[in-house]
Amino acid sequence: MKRLLFLLFTFNLFFSFSQQNVTPFLEHIVKQFPNVRDIAIAPKGNEIMFSAQSVMGNTSAIVTVSKINGLWNDPKIASFSGQYFDLEPFYSHDGLKLYFVSTRPIEASSNEPKDFDIWYVERQGLKSNWSSPKNMGSPINTEHGEFYPSIAKNGNFYFTRDNPELKRKDDIYVSKNINGNLTQPQALPNTINSEGYEYNAFIAPDESYLIFGGYNRKDGLGSGDLYISYNTDEGWTKAKNLGDTINSQKMDYCPFVDVKTNTLYFTSKLDNTKSHFKNPLTLNELLTEFNKYDNGLSRLYTIKFNTDPFKN
Repeated sequence: MKRLLFLLFTFNLFFSFSQQNVTPFLEHIVKQFPNVRDIAIAPKGNEIMFSAQSVMGNTSAIVTVSKINGLWNDPKIASFSGQYFDLEPFYSHDGLKLYFVSTRPIEASSNEPKDFDIWYVERQGLKSNWSSPKNMGSPINTEHGEFYPSIAKNGNFYFTRDNPELKRKDDIYVSKNINGNLTQPQALPNTINSEGYEYNAFIAPDESYLIFGGYNRKDGLGSGDLYISYNTDEGWTKAKNLGDTINSQKMDYCPFVDVKTNTLYFTSKLDNTKSHFKNPLTLNELLTEFNKYDNGLSRLYTIKFNTDPFKN
């Protein structure tokens, strides 16, 4: 009970931040693409990956950016991406494996795309090249869609599954790591999942909390919001909306927490374009309004905490 009270107290600290603390992340890089979403940061903090997508989301590739001498270099398409619909990368905790989602065919000789599966690539060292992609197979992948991998330090594997047979929307699942083997995935309890859409779940490395996306919930601020649930001795707490410090009236999704720097990264379709102006705009002013960072397209945002609201 003491642990539960402490977690709820730290949750309240989260709300002490103001909206101005949310800032664009890598604005000069992100604005090169129509839509950017679902960031992953390597354990050393010197490499990131994100999904770059077309305006309507028909094309999706994983882009990588490296930091050298404290500066982020030009973005590149990841060596394993660029041919198929790829998205949602996640680094293993040693940085030697990267999981991602793709509709690429299982057999290299086939041109027929599959449903969404979780794949991975490996490398021998942090500066080595990535291997060819490998499908995770059973028990993670099925004939249904699997999305957004996130892994705790103990190897427990969290992800989203779309199973139409259950007559409900996307749910968040966990596959336990038992002696190096992943068990049959189980849906998380109804304190997290509902009959609606739950997706994009980030699990804390120590499994103390889960941040995820919920769509059009009764306590939502608009479209999709980010929620948090704490893992206590009594089980997962009822998910709570992270509030207007983080969530907007538009779609907010794809959370990632860098626990080393105490920073939350997420994707938002935040739209602060204006409808009325004091004076008629010039063409340049109109284009500036169109091209502002928070113009309703998917962009990356970040907020750094002065305290640790997720510490248990």
